[in-house]
Amino acid sequence: MKRLELRDISKSFGALEVLAGISLHVAAGEFVSILGPSGAGKSTLFQLLTGALKGEGDMRFDGAPLDGSPFAFMPQRDALMPWRRVIDNVTLGLEVQGVSRRAAREQVAPLFAEFGLAGFERSWPAELSGGMRQRAALLRTVVQQRDMLLLDEPFGALDALTRAAMQRWLEGMWRRHRWTALLITHDVREAVYLSDRIYLMSARPARIISEIAVPLQRPRTTGSDAARQAAALEADILDTLLNPGVDRASFPQTAQRRSS
Repeated sequence: MKRLELRDISKSFGALEVLAGISLHVAAGEFVSILGPSGAGKSTLFQLLTGALKGEGDMRFDGAPLDGSPFAFMPQRDALMPWRRVIDNVTLGLEVQGVSRRAAREQVAPLFAEFGLAGFERSWPAELSGGMRQRAALLRTVVQQRDMLLLDEPFGALDALTRAAMQRWLEGMWRRHRWTALLITHDVREAVYLSDRIYLMSARPARIISEIAVPLQRPRTTGSDAARQAAALEADILDTLLNPGVDRASFPQTAQRRSS
């Protein structure tokens, strides 16, 4: 079942055309990525979804016109407030929704161990590592129990080793919970590792140039066969992004591709 469906979404800022007819969908329990160059308009698309911006086109959720926000949004930076302890940062979204601080704390407390944060409930954000801060930010996002997650390059500010560890952790968490998730990124390896499907976005004015089903089995592994398959797919995607005008009769056997 399609949870989110976008049809011919366009957005301009004056004479600057940013999005040029974006169409995509995300099914229930699916992890989908939008992969494209920096400045292509990926974050603008998220702003349209959350209602921060208005554009043209049809946005539907569970078959009905998008009304309100069914999304829990995780931005590029963890955005933890330095003057609130970790547990009070994590409960912030619930408190905004009208949940009392005491009830919000009781709701999130059992999840700290699952998110690798047990023992740090009373810590200040400055006392956490980068990866722990991102896990806290994701806990703050998912505890709101919205229908779908929007992830805006959540690991982009981390060093390469921490980013790889966080990607592995998120893939495991997703398999456990089967969140419906839409990730925007410009990291090809991240998109391949995490996604069921990937939409490739062109440079501005952005359009969808390919839709790719990722054939890698879950759980995602680093074994030799899986690594070769992932590397071949990453190379194909990178070639498509760098040479979007090249006519390809078919996508290599590593993936299924539909060109728009």
